[in-house]
Order: sequence, then C-alpha cells, then structure tokens
Amino acid sequence: MSRARRYNEEPKLNIKKVVAVILAIIVIIMFIIAIKTLLKNSGKQEKIAATTYYPVYTNEKWGVINGKGEIVIEPTYQEAIVIPDNKEDIFICTYDVNYEDNTFKTKVINSNSKEQFTGYDQVQAVENYDKNNNIWYEKGILKVQKNGKYGLINFKGKEILAPEYDEIFSIKGVENSIIIKKDNLLGLCNNEGNIIIEPKYQEIKPLSEENYKLGYIVTNQDKKQGIITLDKKVALEEKYDEVKQVTGNDMYVVKENGTLKLVNNEQTTILENKFDDVKEITTNQIIFVKNNQMGVMKLDGTEVIPAEYQELKTATEEYYIAKKSDKYGIINTNKEVVIPIEYSNITYQKEASFYCLDISDSAETKILNSNLEEKLVGILSEINKDKEYLRMRIGDQYKYYNFKLEEKSAQDFLNQNTLFLSKQDGKYGFVDKNNQIIVPYQYDDATEQNQYGFIAVKKDGKWGALDKEGNQVVEPKYELASNIIIDFIGKWHYGMDINLNYYTDMEN
Repeated sequence: MSRARRYNEEPKLNIKKVVAVILAIIVIIMFIIAIKTLLKNSGKQEKIAATTYYPVYTNEKWGVINGKGEIVIEPTYQEAIVIPDNKEDIFICTYDVNYEDNTFKTKVINSNSKEQFTGYDQVQAVENYDKNNNIWYEKGILKVQKNGKYGLINFKGKEILAPEYDEIFSIKGVENSIIIKKDNLLGLCNNEGNIIIEPKYQEIKPLSEENYKLGYIVTNQDKKQGIITLDKKVALEEKYDEVKQVTGNDMYVVKENGTLKLVNNEQTTILENKFDDVKEITTNQIIFVKNNQMGVMKLDGTEVIPAEYQELKTATEEYYIAKKSDKYGIINTNKEVVIPIEYSNITYQKEASFYCLDISDSAETKILNSNLEEKLVGILSEINKDKEYLRMRIGDQYKYYNFKLEEKSAQDFLNQNTLFLSKQDGKYGFVDKNNQIIVPYQYDDATEQNQYGFIAVKKDGKWGALDKEGNQVVEPKYELASNIIIDFIGKWHYGMDINLNYYTDMEN
C-alpha cells in the first residue's frame, strides 16, 4: 500500500540523484558546445576556401576561380575580370572595348553569372595605387555612372552617393579618401558616402600620406591653402601660400608671404627663418632641412644635430636612422654614431621594437633589438605583423622568430597548416605537426602551405604544387624564373603581372 503525503508536507531531496542529474546536464551541454565549435570551425575553413575569389587566365580568356581552385566563372571574357574584394561575390566584367576612342561597357555578375546592379550605365571598382604602383581597390564601394554622372553604391547595391558628380576617384595611396568633382571643383567623401569636404576647392591632398585621419590640405580658388579635419573642422585658415604634408603635436609647417614657418593649431608662430623645409615634427623637436641636408632642432631653435645628413628619421626618443654618402647608420641624440653608416638601408619596426639593417652588397639583413644588440643575420623573407613573427633564411634553413627575437617553430605561428617545410641534406620535404615526414626530401625549393592548403615545390628548375595532404596536384612543369610571387591554388599558379593579382595554367 502506497503511503500518501499531505500537500503541506515538506519534500525531501535525494542529494546524490540531484548531483548526478546536474553533472549529466553539464556533460551534455559541454558535448553540444564542443560539437558546435567543431562544426563552426570546420564550416569556417570551408567557407574561406570556397568563397575567396581570384581572376583566372587561360587560353587567352578570363574567368574566376575560388580558393579551392574550382572554376566559378568560365573563362570566356576577353578582358581581365575585376574583383573589388576577393571575399565578395562581385565580379566586374568589361566588354565591347573600343581602344581607338577608349570606350567600353561593364556589367557586374555573381558566382551564378546573374547580373547585378543593372540600374546604371557602368559600374566600376574604385582603383587606388600604392607607392610602387601596385593596384588595390577601395573597400566596400563601387563607382557607378548614370546619364554621364558618377556616384557610389555599396556592395549590397545601396546608393550611398547620388550620381551627380563629373568625376569620382581616390587619392593615390590613401584609403577611405574619395575625391568628388563637380562644376570643375573638388570635394571629398569617405567610403560610407559621407561628404567631408564640399566640392569648392582646386586641390585636396592628405596632410599625412600615411594617415588620412590627420586631415586634408585644401587649396581654394584664390590658391590659398588651409587644413580641414576629418570631422569637418577648420584646423588652419585658408590663408597660406603653402601647407606642407607634415604634422605632429598639433603643429604644422606653412609658407606665408614667402617665409616658411612652424605654427601651432592656434596659428601662433613657433619657429621661422630657421630652415628650408621640415620633414618631421615630434613632441619637442623637428627634423629640418637646410642646404639640402637634414638635422635636428629643438622648438626654441637650438640645433641638436647639425644639418649634415642626406636623410634623418626618428626611430626612438634616443636614436635616429641617418643617411650619409648614400649609406645608412644609426646616431643618437648626442650626435654619436652608434651603428656605423655602412648599410644599404635601415628600417625600424615600431610595433616590434627591432631594427632591420640591409647589408651592402649582400642579400642578408641584420636584426638588432631595441638596445641595438645584434640578434640575427640572414635573408629576411617575411615580417608578419598579424601573427607577430619574422621568417629568415639562415644558412640553408628557414627559421621563425617572435617579435622578442626568440626562435620558435613554424608550428607555433602557422597553426592552421597541416604540413610544414623542412630541409635535410640540401633537399626540401614536409613534416606534420608531430615532425613526422609526410613528403620525402626531394625538392630543390618549396614554399610553406598557403591559406588554401596548397604548396609550391620546385624540382629540376620547374615548379609544381601539392595539396594539404602532400599529394601532387601539379607536377613540376612551370618555369617561373620571372615571377615575383610563387603560389598555387589547385592547378593554377600565380601570374607574372602582380598588379592583376590573377592565376593561370599557362606558361609565361
């Protein structure tokens, strides 16, 4: 006979059962999270490979491949296909080109060959160029033409700047700075289509060629110059004959009535008649030019370092990179030469606090730490700021170092790779993360695995490719001596013209 319980009777817990149930629930939750994470990571790797795109050239026609080397757009186009962002499903095709009058038509298609953004006469990527004239494209925007006027849309086709301008183009080498031209006058907008400067100037250029966020030098119709900041404020009135592209500590270099001055943001003169030019402004001093030579001066006009160098560049508060007689060295604030002026070039890596000294008449580079102590000598092949490592060829081995200049293994940094480059008895092969030999030592040269899992290998003077398991994808058959970049995606190798950023299966 079962025992009845009154409704007001206090229930009793079985502690062991409760704990067991809680533990079981925790285990189930952890299992679900682990499965989700695994699927998420797996999906991420698949997505990167499948949705990264490159132009491909074969049989004198252009198409598109993805990161697996699969053809996405069949190579049927006469002109190179422009991909504004290789992670976006947007391909700009050019056709009906008339080279005599420089006219052409464009259309935008996706990976299903479906035409996009059809409401315009033309759609183009917004081209830009670095200092070496390598082409790149502004992020997230396309230039559109309608009825002879230009505007901007984003990658989803939303119009962010109405097509009412005579011209739209980027400031060379400067991101997120788009010139708009209307009635023969210039203005400026950003990549969101927000107008920073109304079109009423004859010229607009960045105050700093390296950082658009510092503002812009504008030249008005009276040929007077001033500065407008990114938040549309006037930093300097438009009253100067010239404003130099140099700034620091809220100070600027201007020319007024024929005199070159250093002024602050209140337009008070700090220095004048002391220099022919200024190359750099720091908190307490400037690097100035006199008689085509550079020196260092305090803000009270006192010379710290006489103007006797071809070039001077601040590395730290204590050291300067100096050039004399076409060679580079390092001097300190006491004018002492602390590293002999005998190198073909010297750079200071601020993020990592080390110096790279290119040895004259050699392919090798010396690496010094922040205390100017020599740590490494070899052929510098890569500085990866994202993963914070440098790769050097020392002797006949490629070695990896963190930014503290401590030697590490490739596995420490290339954690997505399945295979790692190794060398033995003068030949290259590949090992796995446990240092087990997967690809025998048989190649004369090779690259590390790229982000898509492919490896370039060289044998008997010719290049081929392996996949992420070490299987041969392309037998070594390409002579790529003229190629600056050696890389493969599936059967396709990187093209000789790096400006086009394309792959091909053809001989050069």
